[in-house]
Amino acid sequence: MAQAYVTESGSDGAGTGREGSRLRRLLNGWRRDPRIWRRGILTALCAIALALVMVLHAQIPNRYGNLGSLVETFLPWLGLAVPLLLVLALLRRSATALIAVLLPTVVWLNMFGSLVTDKSGTGGSGDLTVLTHNVNADNTDPSSTGRDVAASGADVVALEELTETAVPVYEKALAAAYKYHEVVGTVGLWSKYPLADTEAVDIKLGWERAMRSTVTTPEGEVAVYVAHLPSVRVKLEAGFTARQRDKSATALGEAIAADPIGRVVLLGDLNGTMNDRALNSVTAQMRSTQGAAGDGFGFSWPASFPMARIDQIMVKGVEPVASWTLPETGSDHLPIAARVRLDGS
Repeated sequence: MAQAYVTESGSDGAGTGREGSRLRRLLNGWRRDPRIWRRGILTALCAIALALVMVLHAQIPNRYGNLGSLVETFLPWLGLAVPLLLVLALLRRSATALIAVLLPTVVWLNMFGSLVTDKSGTGGSGDLTVLTHNVNADNTDPSSTGRDVAASGADVVALEELTETAVPVYEKALAAAYKYHEVVGTVGLWSKYPLADTEAVDIKLGWERAMRSTVTTPEGEVAVYVAHLPSVRVKLEAGFTARQRDKSATALGEAIAADPIGRVVLLGDLNGTMNDRALNSVTAQMRSTQGAAGDGFGFSWPASFPMARIDQIMVKGVEPVASWTLPETGSDHLPIAARVRLDGS
């Protein structure tokens, strides 16, 4: 047995030595190759361009088809180009390209690296759980969706894209879990705590797709906004059409800024991400629960293959504790939820 052990050990050592030798030969070959710095220039330029797009995304003009907002909507996905460029640099055996690929890698990690980690629970225990869900006007089974929402256990629930015929279905499905509720136009709010001062919020559409209500919790009053900003479209002749969404976002931000209650929670489908400059009037004054206390990117749309977080929970004057997405319900959006602490941020 001792002799066999020595033989196997020697064999492993020889294998390791051969691998080390191959690696040394590869590195020596690269060092001796005079073209190592001249090859892969195109790959290096692509890497630099990618880094510049991520760093300067706010400078990409919206003048032509709202290109800047389109890029910002899917900005995290630009990171997928990094491993592709790395493979190209290796295949080209280019030191120049390898160094250049470090630029977009560092930029992406600086912008989105914190979203990769799980930050839920870092703020301690929460005392209010909120949920928002675009239930989809074409939902074929609103009763089942309502039951799924009720099963979440959230204290406050916001629903968007309600139709006149579906409202009674949701009211019935949520009645046992939520004593209080208000519906304004196509948005609604269900709560385990009393609601007061409910009113429509004018987001310059001509019809009601936003509301505000005061929720009286055991820890005090919270102003809760529910909003469904206009949809955006990608059209060949017009690009990323979002003018009406942008106008509504500005009006919503102005309403929140003027709210007399210091603790504010915004729930809704904003049809835009936190990176989208068009939402600056809102994002400049509020925190995203996903960014502050989420697990991953929290993409919410489309439900079948989430690619962007256009549904948002944002807060002002309260502390996010955790944020997460829930399973599909039959809508084309995923529900998202968050737990917050109401003693301030």
